[in-house]
Amino acid sequence: MSQISIVYHSGYGHTGHAANAVYEGAKSVANVQAHLISVADIDKNWDVLKNSHAIIFGAPTYMGSASAPFKEFMDKSSKMWMTQDWKDKIAGGFTVSGSQSGDKLSTLEQFMIFAAQHSMIWVSLGLMPGNNSSKSSVNDLNRLGSSIGAMSQANVDQGADAMLESDLKTMNLYGKRVAEIASRFHR
Repeated sequence: MSQISIVYHSGYGHTGHAANAVYEGAKSVANVQAHLISVADIDKNWDVLKNSHAIIFGAPTYMGSASAPFKEFMDKSSKMWMTQDWKDKIAGGFTVSGSQSGDKLSTLEQFMIFAAQHSMIWVSLGLMPGNNSSKSSVNDLNRLGSSIGAMSQANVDQGADAMLESDLKTMNLYGKRVAEIASRFHR
């Protein structure tokens, strides 16, 4: 059985909603046990991460970067880095911001570098970009056109329940993709 952990921070609930969609996608894969871990609870879960075959990182993009609580988790992981506990684990990432761009790519790149420093293997989104022609719409999968991870845009004046279904479905499919790849590697 493959173990998949989704480690996330959510400031206003939107990223938590996205994390749950990633989690549901991961746990939908046969022979996968998924764990949803808030960075607020990370000190109780280091062993879960050590025993995971894949770790998916998620945080809101604030000011062009991962949120401070998520960055604190990244900094705390230096003990795992020293012993290379995450070497050759599968990695992925997702982020949410209020703006269409919001510099979310910067956050995903930050996650990818973080994973590389831990000697992890990064998984791309694996979906063609949507919402990029006169025949497309915001209801398309990957409507924000990401390649290296999953992105969502959430209106800052609405709660997580107002997030677009297409973004949540994109998150779900990404969780499933990472879990499937981790299962292939874990055989």
